[in-house]
Amino acid sequence: MPLTAAQDIADLLNETRTIALVGISDRPDRPSYGVMKTLQDHGYRVLPVNPQIAGEHVHGEFVWDRLSDIGVRIDMVDIFRRSEAAGAVVDQAIAAGAKSVWMQLGVIDADAAARAEAAGLKVVMDYCPAIEIRRLGLAPIAAD
Repeated sequence: MPLTAAQDIADLLNETRTIALVGISDRPDRPSYGVMKTLQDHGYRVLPVNPQIAGEHVHGEFVWDRLSDIGVRIDMVDIFRRSEAAGAVVDQAIAAGAKSVWMQLGVIDADAAARAEAAGLKVVMDYCPAIEIRRLGLAPIAAD
């Protein structure tokens, strides 16, 4: 079952350090752009992924074409894609060795969530980490 309890979500956010944000936009009016900045300001390393703008930079970070190109440990994959596209991203997150997948508000794919959980990943679905950080009053992440 995807995580829904406040303490479970808080624990996941507190143990996460590196987030791959799939579906980043370079447009300031898009939610993914603001969420990435909020996550960075909270102390996370956020690695943006979007094949349409790969090679560019968003909030000072190089934009990757796909998860498999990143080459560093990914704690969480934050999915800013339509529900229909979430399953493919979850499969890539599993293959990349991520520890968790987080499907943004409105992104729901129960089958993909079940695959992730079967592979040992923690799953959050239909929540926003930026909103949860504020709602739960989480302290910024300290550098390791």
